[in-house]
Amino acid sequence: MTQPVTLAIVGAGKRGQAYGEYAQKHPDLARVVAVAEPRDLLRQRMAEQFSIPPERCFRGWEDLARQSRLADAALICTQDRMHWPPVKVMAPQGYALLLEKPMSPDLEECEQIIACVKKYGNLFAVGHVLLYTEVTRKLREILRGGAIGDIVSMQHLEPVAWWHQAHSFVRGNWRNAAESSSMLLAKSCHDMDWMRHLINRRCRRVASFGSLRHFKASERPAGATDRCLDCPVESTCPYSAKRIYLTHFQRDRSNDYVVDVITAGHGTRENVEKALREGPYGRCVYACDNDVVDNQTVMLEYEGPVTANFTMTAFTPTLHRQCRIFGTRGYIETDFVRIKVFDFLTETQALYDTSVDPDSATAAAGHGGGDYYLMQAFVHAVDTGDTSVIHSGPDATLESHRIVFAAEQARATGRIVEL
Repeated sequence: MTQPVTLAIVGAGKRGQAYGEYAQKHPDLARVVAVAEPRDLLRQRMAEQFSIPPERCFRGWEDLARQSRLADAALICTQDRMHWPPVKVMAPQGYALLLEKPMSPDLEECEQIIACVKKYGNLFAVGHVLLYTEVTRKLREILRGGAIGDIVSMQHLEPVAWWHQAHSFVRGNWRNAAESSSMLLAKSCHDMDWMRHLINRRCRRVASFGSLRHFKASERPAGATDRCLDCPVESTCPYSAKRIYLTHFQRDRSNDYVVDVITAGHGTRENVEKALREGPYGRCVYACDNDVVDNQTVMLEYEGPVTANFTMTAFTPTLHRQCRIFGTRGYIETDFVRIKVFDFLTETQALYDTSVDPDSATAAAGHGGGDYYLMQAFVHAVDTGDTSVIHSGPDATLESHRIVFAAEQARATGRIVEL
């Protein structure tokens, strides 16, 4: 590499910031040279962070796309329903594209995105960051090496966490399927893609069950008011916005993720209280316009045959994902940090620790290093043309999205859906 790969970030929210951190840590490898973001504070913050000149700071992707191509690659980190329009315009301009997941809440748009990037030959990756973590790399090595024989079945748990469900999927941007997408697509297309990647076989049919079990008016405690700051029973509610957001100041975490989100980056205590009094994040979780499920189970049958069971639930503490893989010669159990491999023949257990040093560059990028390693792979691919390091390319991503849409159809209809 003689020159850093240049990047244009479309959407300077949390995902755009996370991917931009790679360029901040490795300015010799990647450089952010343009940003498109409608929110003034976030656009200005990114401009200052990367010394982007005013003429390359845009209020929207449309303004950016009107220019001649300004970078080697574009990172499209807008909301779920805002992915296809920039892809449609920027792919013909020759940008390499990193698209935040999910591609779209509409299957036809997903297919259009893939057809578009194939037509114009763009280097393309999707932000399925779990595929790039150290634990996934090690699992892939163990499974491909035959340590447990053939995979027979898998159990996988996505523990959303009680506070995260309340923040993102009851009060937040992903609460309503018509405005964003189904819960399974928004939160767990990561997991469905990860399962497909490790099982490494085509999915044949899907069944699913799930519901909005708790976060609805019928579960509202007696005496609860519409806003937590004024609620007489707030102190007894685990989903209290007052407790979730304001206690971060007592823990000296004023720049914490959730506080930053609800104040659009103006994370003072005064602004948090104002947001809770006036904005969507101060609402009672039993009085919101949410309709996405808070629990869902998906049963999948892959070629082989291999069977799998996936559970997503809001009702957990803050945990890592959990997975068990059952093979013809052994068994694997992982909490996405440690991997235990039991061999049926020798009756011995091997233990692998894939934890990332919390002070390292990889950990700082989030998702157990997945954000960092995705960007590392993407930048390398853009620089060299070597796409073998991209695990979340067009065909694999479209296949996993189709599985998610089939699972949601199965849940809605109560039928087994064939793929």
